[in-house]
Amino acid sequence: MDINEFIEHFAEQFEDTNSSEFKAETIFKDLDEWSSLMALNIIAMVDEEYDVTLKGADIEKSTTIKDLFNTVQSKK
Repeated sequence: MDINEFIEHFAEQFEDTNSSEFKAETIFKDLDEWSSLMALNIIAMVDEEYDVTLKGADIEKSTTIKDLFNTVQSKK
């Protein structure tokens, strides 16, 4: 698993946000499309793609996409 692949999967969850907005340092909670429902989509994507179970607290503790990536890596 690498960061670029993770960003790609992360970006696929968003329908209305331009893919150029998604970088490792993107503060995902600042995206217009971010919501609690989007958080559930990310949790489901991580479970499906990486076989890692994230909790809401993991998302709350993360600020950037890279933070979330590092959390997923630490749980593998």
